[in-house]
Amino acid sequence: MKNYFLAFLHVACALILVSAACSDTGKGNLKGDWHTKDGKSKLQITSKQFILNDSGAPMAEDYFLKEDSIFTSFEGNQPYTKFVIEHLDNHNLKLLYPDSTAIDFVR
Repeated sequence: MKNYFLAFLHVACALILVSAACSDTGKGNLKGDWHTKDGKSKLQITSKQFILNDSGAPMAEDYFLKEDSIFTSFEGNQPYTKFVIEHLDNHNLKLLYPDSTAIDFVR
């Protein structure tokens, strides 16, 4: 009886770990091509790079997500630039730039 309980406990813990590992983070629809409504700025987010094109040469940088923030531009080992995601759905993205300017992007 003791062995059955231990086996059941291990299977239950394994199922919990697998379900947590396979769950959706909710930021999957962040990747893709975005542009502002007036077309002046374009943003492309891939799994590895954050490419921003503001009326000049495109600026491609590595990035990582932490909660509702996108961190780019490393200075040493510290992230330097922080973009805050204010709103995200399948067709709209509202980013708060480091200078506290909110920009609306659409697909």
